[in-house]
Amino acid sequence: MEDLQIRGEWVRLESSYQQMLANHDYPDLVKRLLAQTTAAAVLLTGTLKFSGRLSIHARGDGPISLLMAEATDQRRFRAIARFGEVMEQEMDLRALLGRAQMAITIEPEQGQRYQGVVPLEYPEISGCLEQYFALSEQLDTHFTLVNSDDAVYGLMLQKLPDYRELDDQEAWDRVVHLAKTLSLEEFAGHDNATLTHRLFHEEKVRLFDEQDVAFACSCSEERSLASIKAMGQDEALDILEQEPSISVDCQFCGAHYEFDRKAIETLFEMGQRH
Repeated sequence: MEDLQIRGEWVRLESSYQQMLANHDYPDLVKRLLAQTTAAAVLLTGTLKFSGRLSIHARGDGPISLLMAEATDQRRFRAIARFGEVMEQEMDLRALLGRAQMAITIEPEQGQRYQGVVPLEYPEISGCLEQYFALSEQLDTHFTLVNSDDAVYGLMLQKLPDYRELDDQEAWDRVVHLAKTLSLEEFAGHDNATLTHRLFHEEKVRLFDEQDVAFACSCSEERSLASIKAMGQDEALDILEQEPSISVDCQFCGAHYEFDRKAIETLFEMGQRH
């Protein structure tokens, strides 16, 4: 919205979201939280000005012990949640995570890793992220995040740095109010261009080309071997005393990797002299 110095992004994850869930059986509350966290992570990749990845990650002592969504500058994403206790339908984000810390981590392919802590002071992840940007970036930001059983949709609005020169809070309030009227049915029933026109037809909006989003896991045989190496030679050999091979299963996509004694000996360079 060029006259207002406000930027926006839409995201819709449908078949890619179903791929993400294919190897998991999440309860509805876990699915809802993971869906909205994933949509937020994809939206936030629009702020990356370099090649790399961004993740939203939380660990807590509540019914959900781990929540993580990761997306790259190429709009490739993956996500996972771990849960234990029985959950009640009215539990919000804070109750689900318990005593927890949530962070946004940015990892450039070239450059320094950055991590910012997200305060968990709101019942929804959208409110927590809005507070994070207000505190850390001093940029007003709005998230609308909704999901169904087989899709998740989102809209992010954010003031650009030049907005301060306009000093027009009424314009921001008006745009956010319109965003808050969006329903799941509208997201599912209309494409991004139609939604933009329906909501913001009174504004001067410049639309950019859409970009494909896909579920993609970064697991590999090399990473699996690295996890075994981190476990240590003694523990790896102890496993091989009981089993013919060591198996590694990716919790994100369900891929299965298996390594026999020869592969493990090569990994630890056993029998080689230096």
